[in-house]
Amino acid sequence: MMGLRPKILWIFLLSCGMYKAVFLDMDGTLLKSDHSVSDETIRTIQTLVSKNISVILVSARPINAVLPTFQHIGLPKRSPVITLNGSYIVENDQPIFQAMVDAETTARVTAEVRPFRATIAYYLQREWFAEVKDAWTDHEQKIMDVPVEISPIENLVKNWSRRNVGPNKMMVMSEPDNISQIQKHLRSIYDGRLNIYPSKATYLEVMDSRGSKSNAVKFVSERLGLTPAEIIAMGDNYNDVEMIRFAGVGVAMGNAPDDIKAVADYVTDTNNNDGVRKAMEKFLGDLLN
Repeated sequence: MMGLRPKILWIFLLSCGMYKAVFLDMDGTLLKSDHSVSDETIRTIQTLVSKNISVILVSARPINAVLPTFQHIGLPKRSPVITLNGSYIVENDQPIFQAMVDAETTARVTAEVRPFRATIAYYLQREWFAEVKDAWTDHEQKIMDVPVEISPIENLVKNWSRRNVGPNKMMVMSEPDNISQIQKHLRSIYDGRLNIYPSKATYLEVMDSRGSKSNAVKFVSERLGLTPAEIIAMGDNYNDVEMIRFAGVGVAMGNAPDDIKAVADYVTDTNNNDGVRKAMEKFLGDLLN
């Protein structure tokens, strides 16, 4: 399925076999619904890495919730890892980029969300915080190896202000209709100043304007000496759109919403049917034979 780019460009890129990096979203893309990765996909990734193709994970998750998958699929330790929707990037266990929402803005956003009675989690590097412990934070805790710290926002802001830091990401969690209303409300206030978009129907991500998957992919690509034409990016949701557009070939998963598929150059199979592996075989098959 073709997106917004001219078909002739896509055919040219495909025929050139010029791709040198693959950027992979995790949830809904690389990971199946049970959070596993198939053995076939792991073998494909490891073959590409052995052929000097960089495979880079790009996730809304914090670093400590990405590393188990990073290690399980056998990526080299030197590989960059893009986390918190591009607001925190790590290489060789060291941060190489981060963007933060300042403490004062964090307090204002929290105040704007409060009337909607949603839960907010605040992520700062490997730590995470919330004002309450509830079903939403319990669900997140399942993928986190660090316990959530429960504290009033006033105390968090005071601590962050003293340290001159703020969260790399705020995540608003609620039912889909409520998330849509919160997104509309926050964008009416902060559009152009903060990046605000859903990572799924029940999660709304709020970050500094520098924090996005597309900015992170651009940053890492330039660090690797690659042009957009040399990379493939795969994703399934609204926080993946700009990354899909940025890449030489942007791939949407078969389980992605239709408007995500519409901006992609190619639509692969679903995450539960090895869509990532099938897309790699299509675009990098000459390296896998």
